[in-house]
Amino acid sequence: MAAPLASRRGAGAAGRRWVGLLPPVLLALLLARPAGALVEGLYCGARDCYEVLGVSRAAGKAEIARAYRQLARRYHPDRYRPEPGDEGPGRTPQSAEEAFLLVATAYETLKDEETRKDYDYMLDHPEEYYSHYYHYYSRRLAPKVDVRVVILVSVCAISVFQFFSWWNSYDKAISYLATVPKYRIQAMEIAKQQGLLRKAKEKGRNKKSKEEIRDEEENIIKNIIKSKIDIKGGYQKPQIRDLLLFQILLAPFHLCSYIVWYCRWIYNFNIKGKEYGEEERLYIIRKSMKMSKSQFDSLEDHQKETFLKRELWIKENYEVYKQEQEEELKKKLANDPRWKRYRRWMKNEGPGRLTFVDD
Repeated sequence: MAAPLASRRGAGAAGRRWVGLLPPVLLALLLARPAGALVEGLYCGARDCYEVLGVSRAAGKAEIARAYRQLARRYHPDRYRPEPGDEGPGRTPQSAEEAFLLVATAYETLKDEETRKDYDYMLDHPEEYYSHYYHYYSRRLAPKVDVRVVILVSVCAISVFQFFSWWNSYDKAISYLATVPKYRIQAMEIAKQQGLLRKAKEKGRNKKSKEEIRDEEENIIKNIIKSKIDIKGGYQKPQIRDLLLFQILLAPFHLCSYIVWYCRWIYNFNIKGKEYGEEERLYIIRKSMKMSKSQFDSLEDHQKETFLKRELWIKENYEVYKQEQEEELKKKLANDPRWKRYRRWMKNEGPGRLTFVDD
């Protein structure tokens, strides 16, 4: 009785071992691939590229090119004429076109040293199925143009667009300032003092029309405004050094300058305990306000003086100033009729209310 029981237990254990071995076996069967070197979808497919061109694996570039030219002339769809007794791949115009494409593919594969090396490796190692697919499509899908050239051209194009966009904004700002009476009158006074608005009464062919004189005066006024007014912020005069291309070129210099500046800051103010100068105080205030350098520079001088008088570089003083500004803004909004209408609408209706209009 014990013997049959032991035999049944042994059979059950063996069955469990076979069941445990089934998943790896099935996985191996699923992943198995044919060991043939020629694979459909890679290079010349089921045909050998060397046989397609009629050359040996030891053939050089000149022999491969010569064989390609002969076959291309023979199977070109526009020039193909079937020869008597021709049993090749191009017996009909359709098959001739297929043969021409196959010949072109074989030549593209064998003319490049790296691609030919990958193809020869595939012929010698047919079992590395996935590796062949990787090398084939990595070369096929690789960009034809150097990525560095693409990046350089893109950066240059962006820089050119930046320059003309900034210059257009600057011209618009100058044109607007030329219409503001305050600046226009001052510019005209300067032009009169310099004798730029004297209208020379020229006779004959060189006599200017009223429109030409008006345009010339307008350009004079704009030029004076350009030379006398320093526009800051988004409408300032474009500088070459602000373009993306030059910012990238000067990035190492800016990085080194920042490291040196930061080390000096730590040494002077954290270690030696020096007092902040005006430039350093304004820098701390700007950082507290979370404003960029161009935004802070566009502020009026009297605003910066107010910041310095109130000692806003000190954190406690800045918090008090910030709270005052928020309270002042709330008062302005409370007295604004548009803000009152908006609050009334939010209270009575609000964005979540559904209304239906009967037609």
